[in-house]
Amino acid sequence: MELLRPLSDATFGGQSVAYTSSAGSVTGWPAGPQGVVVWCTSDAYIVVGEGVTATSTGTAIPANTPIPFYVPQAGDPGASGAAWRVSAMQVSAAGTLYAKPINIR
Repeated sequence: MELLRPLSDATFGGQSVAYTSSAGSVTGWPAGPQGVVVWCTSDAYIVVGEGVTATSTGTAIPANTPIPFYVPQAGDPGASGAAWRVSAMQVSAAGTLYAKPINIR
């Protein structure tokens, strides 16, 4: 079983943002983390990456359920190793996105 390892709050602190039928995106973090734990207060569509904005084609997650997502790394298609962020859009009700970068060990 792999464990989730939260990263230093000084560089990789948790962030939150409100979303509605318009996407809300956290301000983001520098490259480095392997993943990010995401949870939302309502069902939401999520995308993770460089300069992303959520749409209804994102990954749907249920409300109040922490989900770990992989953070695209330099060398992955469409990733340059630049700063990245998480974006959310409501499925049917507005809410708040919470995100915390992690590594996996």
